[in-house]
Amino acid sequence: MSLFDLTDKVAIVTGSTRGIGRAAAEALAEHGAKVAISSRKQDACDEAAGEINARFGDGTAIAIAASISDKAALQNLVDQTRRAFGRIDVLVCNAASNPCYGPLEDIADEQFRKILDNNIVSNHWLIQMVAPEMRARCEGSIIIISSIGGLRGSPVIGAYNVSKAADFQLARNYAVEFGPDNVRVNCIAPGLIKTDFARALWEDPERIKATNSTTPLRRIGEPEEIAGAVVYLASRASAFMTGQAMVIDGGVTI
Repeated sequence: MSLFDLTDKVAIVTGSTRGIGRAAAEALAEHGAKVAISSRKQDACDEAAGEINARFGDGTAIAIAASISDKAALQNLVDQTRRAFGRIDVLVCNAASNPCYGPLEDIADEQFRKILDNNIVSNHWLIQMVAPEMRARCEGSIIIISSIGGLRGSPVIGAYNVSKAADFQLARNYAVEFGPDNVRVNCIAPGLIKTDFARALWEDPERIKATNSTTPLRRIGEPEEIAGAVVYLASRASAFMTGQAMVIDGGVTI
């Protein structure tokens, strides 16, 4: 059996209608998993799930809209996924927000709280919702999409970086708690990836030129280049890995 075989596994991927989340959902489906597609807008979820079903077969994906700021909506996402597929084996916490661009010193309280709630607390909620069944079965993988921002300071996205650093610790702490039940919790820390979320950075010719010049691989990443790490962490290929952060950044942080 392939180390990366996900046949009969069920995954929830938040923020999966585009970017890293969409690429991750497609890669999971390609390796045999059933996937719950989720983002804020139902029509976008329907479109993404429809395209995945067209590629990998009807019943591969379902579409369930949910805002990560709404705990009840996230519980509905988990409940509907269980009703449709019977279980949850993999959780990919990908959705995040960054409503503030500027110095941390000047951020408004409501902006700071929104970043912390959406990027940390929502992940905590989802983990609480899916972990009991995983622990009962003694099997499961939880993956948090963090960022290399959590490893560095920034004059313009400091609050976002604080939240992403906290995600590393969220994974470490849950890895300690869930390890005895064989449930693994890991982070992926991407560098700059060509997504809508980072469009302001890669669409500026001067900024992208400067970024590429200091990146060992001399380019930014593509969403598909993060998806492989999601498949690895979801599969038995990573069976002895927990509490870790995989940095995938073209060499920027070295």
